[in-house]
Amino acid sequence: MDWQIPLSDIDFGQEEEEAVQSILQSKWLTMGEVSRSFEEEFAEYNQVKHAIAVANGTAALHLACVAIGLKPGDEVILPALTFVATANAIRYTGATPVFADIESQSDLNISPEAIEGLINDKTKAIMVMHYGGYACDMKRIMEIAKRHNLFVIEDAAHAPGSVLDKKKLGTIGDIGCFSFFSNKNLITGEGGMAVTDNDEFASRIVTLRSHGMTTLTWDRHKGHAWSYDVVDLGFNYRIDEIRASIGKVQLKKLDTNNAIRQELTRLYHRLLRELTPTVTVPFIDHPGKSSCHILPILLPEEINRNEFMDHMKGNGIQTSIHYPPIYQFKAYKDLPINSKYQLPITENIASREVTLPLYPTQTKQQVKYVVNAVRKGLTN
Repeated sequence: MDWQIPLSDIDFGQEEEEAVQSILQSKWLTMGEVSRSFEEEFAEYNQVKHAIAVANGTAALHLACVAIGLKPGDEVILPALTFVATANAIRYTGATPVFADIESQSDLNISPEAIEGLINDKTKAIMVMHYGGYACDMKRIMEIAKRHNLFVIEDAAHAPGSVLDKKKLGTIGDIGCFSFFSNKNLITGEGGMAVTDNDEFASRIVTLRSHGMTTLTWDRHKGHAWSYDVVDLGFNYRIDEIRASIGKVQLKKLDTNNAIRQELTRLYHRLLRELTPTVTVPFIDHPGKSSCHILPILLPEEINRNEFMDHMKGNGIQTSIHYPPIYQFKAYKDLPINSKYQLPITENIASREVTLPLYPTQTKQQVKYVVNAVRKGLTN
């Protein structure tokens, strides 16, 4: 469909085109010096020791799970209100995802109180997801993790550039994982990054992302090595030079584009409160600085969501849902632990949430058009 206002859009220009063209002209497409430069710049931007570029955000999450030593019999506590990749990465190791409820209608992040109630002798880690780029309560979560000797993995797919207490999200826990998918704030098409200050975790992730090999094709091409050993059962999770070159350009745009998203979000919040007072708007006055990845609203309970989204579609506006609870998916219903879930806040919010368009090339006039369509959808 040719949307009048899509859910998201890409800020690509001549800089990205020239970056890709330079890679094509170099004739070196696989991971090499541009990928390493992207890693160095991303690490510097986030003020973290190590940034390891990988094929996608899911690969970053999986490698993080392997790096901390997850194995069958281990349990990891995480929110159910997230993309399924967050839980899949845990299951790839044979460990079990254990879903915790979220905070409230105003904060769609995992609840520290719910986390603490699920910890037992099998719990190995907590995996948070900073919903929409808004920070989880990391102070309380890190205190819980320290008290119970647990690892913390941050799914920061929504949160490049988000800040809490002067620290970038993704750098507070043991390992942070980013996605550069085509609807994210920093876009390479596919691609991701794992960041950490832990030298051991970084070394393991670097080895595991490339088949467990001790040297890379690029090293051998440059004459830095002649052969290699395979020291671990690794994966083919490398990024490539084309995507890394786009990532370098996008990183330079990130703060500017996030600032635009923040301004549009403030406008959305003001207009929604003025024109649609029955709509609940999460994350107003939330702590920290958000990347404002998405714009979620909660419909009144009496509103049929499908009919509302059809109304928005009829006005040329693309909307979405973030997210169906993971444990409701067919692939998760057969898990033995699934039957125990009682997540009333998650289920209530998941049944009412609608995501409105938000992207850096969006205009203020388009925001007003969207909010007016929301108002009409509620009255109709």
